[in-house]
Amino acid sequence: MSSLNPVVVIPARLPATRLPNKPLADIHGEPMIVHVWRRAVAAGIGPVVVAAADREIAEAIIAHGGTAVLTDPDHPSGSDRVWEALEKIDPERQFGAVVNVQGDLPTIDPAIIRAVFEPLDHVGVDISTLVAEIKVEEERTNPNVVKAVVGFAPGTNVGRALYFTRATAPWGDGPHYHHIGLYAYRRDALRRFVGLKQGILEQREKLEQLRALENGMRIDCALVDTVPLGVDTPADLDRARDMLKPR
Repeated sequence: MSSLNPVVVIPARLPATRLPNKPLADIHGEPMIVHVWRRAVAAGIGPVVVAAADREIAEAIIAHGGTAVLTDPDHPSGSDRVWEALEKIDPERQFGAVVNVQGDLPTIDPAIIRAVFEPLDHVGVDISTLVAEIKVEEERTNPNVVKAVVGFAPGTNVGRALYFTRATAPWGDGPHYHHIGLYAYRRDALRRFVGLKQGILEQREKLEQLRALENGMRIDCALVDTVPLGVDTPADLDRARDMLKPR
């Protein structure tokens, strides 16, 4: 058990352009958000709370034995929603770190959730996140695939993030890394982050994590083998249903 005493928070909201009511999408008789919650519990990091923008999401989690808290539906980002939930459930500040798991990852391996927390064991790290090596050539130049610029020393799987970009970077021979949008924050780092103004590069690249780098915060990346399936479209939902089909 980490001395940081972490909690896992899953932000979720119903509005979605490509897949309305996404958290409640049925996957073999249960809402998608319940599948995500179960996998976060299986990670064994700490208590798991769903930060719900809508009462229907909270009710779905509570009906399956989980914990949920209602949050302001108008938050601009998931990290703002996570912070509100953390303050509501823990005013005594017993939790020293929070792991933010996206609510649209119903097939995520619990080991990947554990991996995102591990870099916070280094005292200098404010925020940790995940990357996987890009294996598909088209992804190197696809602006929808966010690249993390990080150098891993030989034999290591944690490195410091120098930049995040939609461009192909760094230049030259060697691997490129696909950024995976799971984060773990020291509590004080998340408090600071949600209080910062949008960064210049954040607005240009449309990447929220650049706000932290632009303000001198340290982000470390853990290297994992696979990118979890994010459900954004009906086709993604069909894939998730197939992956989770009882065998």
